Amino acid sequence: MRTTLLTASVILATSTMAIAQQVEPIEYTLDNGMKFLLMPRDEQPNIITAGWISPVGSVNERPGITGVSHFLEHLLFKGTDNLGTSDAAGDLEFRNQLTDIRKRMRAYTTDVQYKRFYRGEIDNPWDPVNDTEELRELRAQMTALQDEQGEITIKNEFDKIYTGNGGSGMNAGTSNDFTVFYINVPSNKLELWAWMESDRLDNPSLRELDAERFVVIEERRQRLEATATGMLDEQFDSMFWVASPYSFPVIGWMSDLMAYTEDEIREYFETYYQPANLTGVIVGDFDVAEAKQLIDSYFGPIENKRAAPGPMVTYAVPLLGELRFTGECDCQDQVEVRYRSVPFGHPDEATLDVISDLLNGRTGRLYKALVEDQKIAASAQAGNRAQLYAGSFSFTATPKGDASLEEIELAWLEQIDLLKSELVSERELQKIKNQAAADTFRGLQDNSSLFFQLAITEAYGSYEYLNEHPRAIQAVSAEDIMRVANAYFASDTRAVSLYTRKAGGEVVLITIEDVEASLPAEMAAMIMSQLEPQLAQLDTLSAEELAQGLADMEAQAEMVPPPMKKLMDFMKQEMQIRLDAIESNGADASEGGDE
Repeated sequence: MRTTLLTASVILATSTMAIAQQVEPIEYTLDNGMKFLLMPRDEQPNIITAGWISPVGSVNERPGITGVSHFLEHLLFKGTDNLGTSDAAGDLEFRNQLTDIRKRMRAYTTDVQYKRFYRGEIDNPWDPVNDTEELRELRAQMTALQDEQGEITIKNEFDKIYTGNGGSGMNAGTSNDFTVFYINVPSNKLELWAWMESDRLDNPSLRELDAERFVVIEERRQRLEATATGMLDEQFDSMFWVASPYSFPVIGWMSDLMAYTEDEIREYFETYYQPANLTGVIVGDFDVAEAKQLIDSYFGPIENKRAAPGPMVTYAVPLLGELRFTGECDCQDQVEVRYRSVPFGHPDEATLDVISDLLNGRTGRLYKALVEDQKIAASAQAGNRAQLYAGSFSFTATPKGDASLEEIELAWLEQIDLLKSELVSERELQKIKNQAAADTFRGLQDNSSLFFQLAITEAYGSYEYLNEHPRAIQAVSAEDIMRVANAYFASDTRAVSLYTRKAGGEVVLITIEDVEASLPAEMAAMIMSQLEPQLAQLDTLSAEELAQGLADMEAQAEMVPPPMKKLMDFMKQEMQIRLDAIESNGADASEGGDE
């Protein structure tokens, strides 16, 4: 949790440092096109954060294979042709036999099961409960082969090798626009990282494909279908983006998760995870010359197996009128108003970020107006999300007391009208710039934070964004804010979602058990052991710190890997509960004093 109380002198000093901050990694590109960003620093002795990123995510998919980027992320932890098995030759034979059975099952499903589906005899051609005798026999053969293969499979060997050599925090994440793999290793284990990651990229086994398919299906159920608003949010996103591939859920549509083939998965991997489409990032305490030598030796021999992926052709069809989406859930009533904004690196991105900061936080306009003055909202936030090919700006809020969602929506429009018609004061604008500068400076102090910023900005275009965006923030004027507000916040080109609690329904809270079930097995024990102390720390925070923390988490949502989303939602829930309790106690005390 960041400290929110800073003296003027600290703010001024930090602002100066952030504006002058130059992130200058050493760029190193191999003959096969794989690029590396090397950032030696000794602030954390004897530790390195290392990984690689590909600019590929759900936006690169198509109907029929949605979710394949995320599915591949799972499969790439299952080892290589040599890692993850005690008998490489035997394992390859099992994989070939399983591939043959999958092809036969798919041919039968598309030929027979789909005809049954079209005739209304079954509701899902892929669901095993609808199997015919022929399919049950093929599935039994598959299970028998998998059981035999399991006898020579070494579960989680990738993780065991890393942790046995001092590695920690091994993970990956898939978003709409990128997929990233990362880990912390001791400085003297850089060669181990280079060997394992180059093998993962060159010889992925795609082992346990069928079992992992159902792991991902269960993950989808946990993250979307078993949550209060998951399915509603998914459909609202799809409606908002219309024809854009941003309408695809990162985890994929259920029908696609059941359907795509091993050949489609491998073709996708060889297209988007080839060296020419990858960037490796190493941050921490290491020797540059040694790192380059290891990169040459391990990553240099990897070949590009397919033509480079073609340019992405996307176009977010303009909204020609207001879209409204309503739904019921076991949740608090809530409203979202969303507008199309701009992609990453657009000249207006900085101004939209400033508007978001202007509205957010305990001292922001939304809290003062909707929570404190009008007392119609229990929470209210805004956020700008600039993605690679398009962007969106959202306002979200939950009502307080008897306030209606329509009242909150009108209050939001009043705030937008103020931005459109009145210039922001220089004092208010400078406060936002100072805070942004402080955040920028803090974000560059930790190896892992710097790794993510380098990797993601490079996947989005160039790490130079880290140097340019803070300067763009400082250059935003009151006139820019008024111009941008008028340009993007049109009342007739927005989408509104209104969720209300089902009659007799109760708010469904995320439990600690839900969080544990959502985490990858190799991470669950470590994270769960830290969760109780983190919850205890929340009890010590003030209302201001909790509100600021919630705003920070909203702003960082894009950086959170999908396996960590449930954990993030849980922490936001717990922070909101504590903030509501503080504010409720404060209101009760105030009312008692008036009497």
